[in-house]
Amino acid sequence: MDMQSARDLPRSRVAADVGGTFTDVVAFDELSGESYFGKTLTTPEHLVEGIINAVHKANTALEQTRLFLHGTTIGINTIIERTGALTALLTTKGFRDIYEIGRINRPEAYNLFFRKHQPLVPRSMRIEVTERMNAQGAVLIPLDENEIIAIARRLKAMKVQAVAILFLHSYCSPDHEIRAKRIIEEQCPGVFVTSSHELSQEYREFERTSTVAANAYIGPRVRSYLKEIDERLAREKFPGTFFVVQSSGGLYDVVHAQRECVKMLESGPAAGVIGANAVCKRLGLADAIAFDMGGTTAKAGVVLNGEVMMAGNIMIGGYAQGLPIQVPLIDIQEVGTGGGSIARIETGGGLRVGPQSAGASPGPVCYGLGGTEPTVTDANLILGRLAPDRFLGGEMKLDLEGAKHALQTKIAKPLGIDLLDAANGIILIATTTMSNVVTRVTTERGLDAGDFAMVAYGGAGPLHAGLVARELRIPTVIIPPAPGHFSACGMLVADLRRDFVRTWFKPLEKAGFDEMENIYGAMEAEGRRALEHDVADRGKIGISRGADLRYAGQEHSVTVELPAEIFAKRDRAGVKKRFDEVHAMRYGFNAPNEPAEIVSLRSSVVGYLEKPAPKRLALTGGKRAPAHRKVHFAEHDDFVDTAVYVRSELPVGARIKGPALVEEYASTTVVFPGDELEVGAFGDLIITIDRR
Repeated sequence: MDMQSARDLPRSRVAADVGGTFTDVVAFDELSGESYFGKTLTTPEHLVEGIINAVHKANTALEQTRLFLHGTTIGINTIIERTGALTALLTTKGFRDIYEIGRINRPEAYNLFFRKHQPLVPRSMRIEVTERMNAQGAVLIPLDENEIIAIARRLKAMKVQAVAILFLHSYCSPDHEIRAKRIIEEQCPGVFVTSSHELSQEYREFERTSTVAANAYIGPRVRSYLKEIDERLAREKFPGTFFVVQSSGGLYDVVHAQRECVKMLESGPAAGVIGANAVCKRLGLADAIAFDMGGTTAKAGVVLNGEVMMAGNIMIGGYAQGLPIQVPLIDIQEVGTGGGSIARIETGGGLRVGPQSAGASPGPVCYGLGGTEPTVTDANLILGRLAPDRFLGGEMKLDLEGAKHALQTKIAKPLGIDLLDAANGIILIATTTMSNVVTRVTTERGLDAGDFAMVAYGGAGPLHAGLVARELRIPTVIIPPAPGHFSACGMLVADLRRDFVRTWFKPLEKAGFDEMENIYGAMEAEGRRALEHDVADRGKIGISRGADLRYAGQEHSVTVELPAEIFAKRDRAGVKKRFDEVHAMRYGFNAPNEPAEIVSLRSSVVGYLEKPAPKRLALTGGKRAPAHRKVHFAEHDDFVDTAVYVRSELPVGARIKGPALVEEYASTTVVFPGDELEVGAFGDLIITIDRR
């Protein structure tokens, strides 16, 4: 092959993360090892335009791109905003109200105004079907196919856009769901049809109903969105492969993504946690909190013992009123606090920040795009932590006077306090809210946040990480390179992944390893078939196993990772010992002498992709003299002359004592008074927090 031909081969990977405020793109050139960044305001009415604009800002040609990786919040936003498709739910006769009844729990027992979850599919659109399987998968009542045909004709006349199918015990035997889906698709061409066994093969009918209903509800919109991107990539002469990030942090192809939409609800945040784990590996850290604060939300996940903490389900909308989605995913907690979160005075005179956000349009007041409500970003600008003329590298000028006017008239004056107290109050309230989301993935999981380092990223994460760390007594904060694009960077180190779960009730003492091997083997063979097309070397496929266990008589289970040696030695006692340890960590107690039972078996099949190698910074150059500006810190109760550094000019080993600011293209790191920053070998900003 001549040099010209080699240069013409696709050699780039492009990762695009669409957030509520900004769309981020990172392009990695595999030949030179360089990364290029683009950031634009998200275009809510036509999201693909924001992606293409950011690609162009990254000086990248899609026709020279080998992989296009994408994370988006379109699915979860569709559920939260209730803007999904007209959806019908077909379910076993007599079980129409599973979705409404739920778990009959009342999380707020003394709240007279408590409202339970609101189903995505109203009762009038839930249709009962004559059929019934038992818990062993045997047919009790055969499926009436003529009834399905009649139902399909009714749905077609009603112009239904999506159909969800949930039959009782279909996780044991999906035959009835398969036949019903085929009939609906034949009778209603173009309608999005999904069945529960394709998404979840675990028991718990309410959770499975909620999962398949959500998949149908968001399906038409997600499918149309991904199709639009695919078509636009074709027009841009993109010759490579399009992958979407799953909530598990793995990649899957766009064909599966258009069918299994609920698996990408937390795709952007999941990529950030995968990126945080990569930071931990290069720094030799076993445990860390991944903290992501963007323009709309703040998210937190955990790396424990070198592995990302996973979960088997998520509650969309929170525990009290949320809807469960039962798919394997990274354990991420989220709160509506970001740079664009709106500060307002509620009835009774209290100051509240979020969850409402100014988003990308109109955005914070200081953006000058028509926003009138003061936000966290406006407060940071007033306190001097953001520079009006250097936001996004100077591309976007910020309106300081407009921010002051909005904060003065909407917050400070009504509360009878001065402007700076109002700005600091907004930051402190936001900090407390974000600290709570970190405790949900640590304290509530039996972990002490003070035992962890924090990897902070997102456009607003480095601004606030020091305050969150102080509140939770976290000793170290790490700001990776390009924190404003970090979730997109995380996509570049993600792997292909398929997760499988099979419900299998069995007392541990009676669980046969041969039978377990057969179940695991079937799941893993399916995973290999799904991935081998995109992973040429089958040696690059890895497998991990786990199981959900509980003590006999318990209702809920915990997931236990099971290494290969457990199966090689047929070590039943080792399984029990691991379960006891996990139970003690999670709940603070265990019962080693009590019998345990297996609920479900889990397997993850991972297709490893080549990853960009971490780049060490050159050990040359001295720290340049900083600029200075006045920045307000609550602990000094005044503006303080503060050193301002340009991140790209800081050499390895440079040390900076707070107060100080470190500015870069899409973010600003605040080193608070008493803290100390050191530049690591890979360019990470490692901040030691003053915990006195």
